[in-house]
Amino acid sequence: MSSCSWSEKVLQLLRRMNNFHSPGSSRTRCLRFEIDGAQVGWIPPHVASLLNRYSTVFSEPRNGAVSLLPRLDSYSTRSEAVDAVLQNLRQEEPLGCLRGWRDERYSVMPKYSDPPLMSMERAATSLFGVRRYGVHINGYTVSDSGEMSMWLARRSNTKQTYPGLLDNVAAGGLAAGVGIKHTLVKECEEEACIPAAIAEKACPVATVSYTYEDQDGVFPECQFVFDLELPLEFRPRVGDGEVQDFYLLPIEKVTELLATDDFKPNCAMVVLDFLIRHSLIDPDTEPFYQDFITGLHQTL
Repeated sequence: MSSCSWSEKVLQLLRRMNNFHSPGSSRTRCLRFEIDGAQVGWIPPHVASLLNRYSTVFSEPRNGAVSLLPRLDSYSTRSEAVDAVLQNLRQEEPLGCLRGWRDERYSVMPKYSDPPLMSMERAATSLFGVRRYGVHINGYTVSDSGEMSMWLARRSNTKQTYPGLLDNVAAGGLAAGVGIKHTLVKECEEEACIPAAIAEKACPVATVSYTYEDQDGVFPECQFVFDLELPLEFRPRVGDGEVQDFYLLPIEKVTELLATDDFKPNCAMVVLDFLIRHSLIDPDTEPFYQDFITGLHQTL
């Protein structure tokens, strides 16, 4: 694959993962989702029309926003009221995302450092454009001669999302009430059998942010990225069944794979960020260097 072709394919990936920012997206037609005056999401038009029937929970659209009613004035009352609506929609409406119900709750707040205002079923967050947070770990090795390789996971063919595609060595969403470091250690142990004593050496290095939309709604996401240099003799093992195999690949091969359809898209972005931070992509020779940087850090 030529350098130009590689660059263009990677740029296409970043544009796809940020298509909510693109001309022609639904953004101008979405309604802000607000709680107690703070915006916490974006409600697509087809979802806003469904919420009209739940007047004891949601306000009528006003000034471009839908709000939870003021009587829902605590974390628990908001969470319970919205969950009741979602359970009803799950039974009555053909919403594809709710068929992937996980019984896993995500926190809802304007930004990560804010106190959560409520929690919401993970599978439903795209209906409200609520920002989702996760942790991704770049597991890599450096040989005695200085050659870098990266461990990649192959997702199980039974995964609800992106089955069979390449993934980071470990990754997972941030469930309500669970911290970043705890999630990192847990996912390393569960997915790749990486002992806590090794996982805890992972270094926080960046965040990768993007917003895309598809038929299931709006997906604003932010991934907390960690680099973990693994011992040369260590080999990840399949743990909880979410992964079917692990591969240790030269960094040149990993770079090549980024421009294929074999990578889970947001994991490809995490690896791209790794390549940039480790000076494996040169701004003197990469024509889309600035576009890459921008595409990895798009926030609403």
